[in-house]
Amino acid sequence: MTVGLKDSTIKVERPAKTLRELALDKVREAIDSGHFKPGDRLVERDLCAQLGVSRTIVREVLRHLESEGLVANLPNKGPIVARLGADEARQIYEIRGALEGMAARLCAERGDSTIVEALEAALDDIRQCYRQKDMPGVLASTSAFYQVLFSKVDRHVAWGIVNLLTVRINHLRSMTIKTDNRNIEGPAQMERIIEAIRRGDGEGAYRAAMDHVTSAAAIAVAVISGQSPTSLSST
Repeated sequence: MTVGLKDSTIKVERPAKTLRELALDKVREAIDSGHFKPGDRLVERDLCAQLGVSRTIVREVLRHLESEGLVANLPNKGPIVARLGADEARQIYEIRGALEGMAARLCAERGDSTIVEALEAALDDIRQCYRQKDMPGVLASTSAFYQVLFSKVDRHVAWGIVNLLTVRINHLRSMTIKTDNRNIEGPAQMERIIEAIRRGDGEGAYRAAMDHVTSAAAIAVAVISGQSPTSLSST
């Protein structure tokens, strides 16, 4: 006798993320949070024990992080947490400024009220995460804010370019969001971008986005250089 079962009752569900992806997230987060600091050696044996995964997975994770620029493989020393230089940071922010300024201008010129609503929702999430001291949440909500900025004006190619830099951008953000008054000044600058878009002021939106990125670049460079960025703030 054949028992009639719906396919869904015996289907093996694939986990949302593989073990490799989970391990990758953990090591990336450990670098962003400062648990692993620039220059620290990343010893495979130790990572296997800390993560509870095989050496094969650890090696795959380290190779992936090397491709993202977060890990460097030095002769006679092995994998270390990469040191991001001030010049590289400036170049990343130059690209951000050019693309985000363009997207902000286009959003303002589009005259679509749903853009403002979506940006405000993302900004509310950022502020909520700051109140809860949820720094990973701040990073995720900030990425969501910029995704709205690009997707609402169909600039998917530009967003793809930004995504290629997302890991290094978030690595920089993980430094800047911990500086004094970050929870106030960063969202305030993003609010100015939204207000210009609400007014339909393309040039104002462009300038607000550029000011935001320029300020962020100054903070990041100061942190990398070991200086105090107490008078600067951005996300």
